[in-house]
Amino acid sequence: MFATSLGDNAELRPLEPWQAEEFLTHMDRARELVTEHVGLADAVTDLESARTFLTAYAHKQAVDAGRIYGIWLDDTLVGGVLFRIFDAQRGNCEVGCWLEPAATGRGLVTRAITVLIDWAVDRRGIHRVEWVASSANLASVKVARRLGLRLDGILRESNLHHGRRQDQEVWAVLAPEWRELRRNTP
Repeated sequence: MFATSLGDNAELRPLEPWQAEEFLTHMDRARELVTEHVGLADAVTDLESARTFLTAYAHKQAVDAGRIYGIWLDDTLVGGVLFRIFDAQRGNCEVGCWLEPAATGRGLVTRAITVLIDWAVDRRGIHRVEWVASSANLASVKVARRLGLRLDGILRESNLHHGRRQDQEVWAVLAPEWRELRRNTP
């Protein structure tokens, strides 16, 4: 198994089905924050659903269609990032994230997503990386901006979440843009 340091005693590691209990415990701490904008908290409610969710990502990874990673801070799972969609043949992917309240405001997601985008662009030849977020999810929109992604557009009322229609913002970066951003970032 590997771990990538994110600095400040934080690590990015694969999140696998055998970690379902730890994932559920983390999701219980994160549930109130995550459920506001993302369906993950609704999908992971007990040990069986946690294992099912992580197993689905293990299958996605096995067919090169997605991946999921946890963010550990001081050896405690506090959030994660993922390739929700990964299509190497077409050169497109979508990244996403979540955190529990105790881990917010530390730049962990920005650093973890940078690792994912670097790998996707530099190692896998991905041309377009997307970030899709509810317009109401201001923290997520700020991360997209911090990463240097561009707003491609707003899908008005395209997502039904907890009985309410949400606008979804589509942010993206193309491989040449990402490489230029990385060259100009100390």
